[in-house]
Amino acid sequence: MTMLLDATTLTPTDRDGHHSHHGDPPKLSHDQLAYTHAETLAAGRRPYSFAAKVLFWQMDLLYGKAKTFEKSLVLEIVARVPYQTWENASYKRITRVHRRTGLAVRIWDRIREFRAQQDNEQWHMLIMAELVERQGTKAGWFRFRFLPQVIAIGWWHFCWALYAVKPAWSHRLNADFEDHAEHTYAEMVVENPAYETTSWDSTLCGEYGSYASLADLLRQISHDERCHKQESEIHLLEPRVR
Repeated sequence: MTMLLDATTLTPTDRDGHHSHHGDPPKLSHDQLAYTHAETLAAGRRPYSFAAKVLFWQMDLLYGKAKTFEKSLVLEIVARVPYQTWENASYKRITRVHRRTGLAVRIWDRIREFRAQQDNEQWHMLIMAELVERQGTKAGWFRFRFLPQVIAIGWWHFCWALYAVKPAWSHRLNADFEDHAEHTYAEMVVENPAYETTSWDSTLCGEYGSYASLADLLRQISHDERCHKQESEIHLLEPRVR
């Protein structure tokens, strides 16, 4: 379901040559990452909803407007929340409609997508945590441990309520969030040219992928966010699974 690049230009696949599926974005080569990075920088942002604007304002107020790994770590903690709420709500729905096997299977297919998206965001969080650790900066307990959990809990209930009332509302909010993340990571690369020559390799997060530079790592994360945004946009156009 992932909408990626024009098939006439690039055919993104993962490192083993297999196409991605069920919400798991493909890993791109350096040339593909450079191409998609330029696309993101040239693209306009979505018209954000009021709820999204409030969240972004709140994050800027608490963590500043600068694009830092510490702030990105907080955002990635929150980014997993919509997929968790959708998975939870979908499991409950399967329990209610399990005798309608065809419907239950269609909902299960959505759950697989949500879980893959959630796992991808989990990698982003772990990578940001490692980058913060490598910097050696001391992140305050209240602002960077306690507050993110409070924000995530509130965001969980808000996203769950939106999804329960009208799934499209929750998908639109997530598309806004992922669009913001896509552009933030792309702009972070531009604002830090030294990242082009900063090597990146991780034994802790090696399963996510190995990249020649920190810039390419951030480009890949930016592209992941684009995939998630486009998946949510697709769900905006589709009727609820029935």
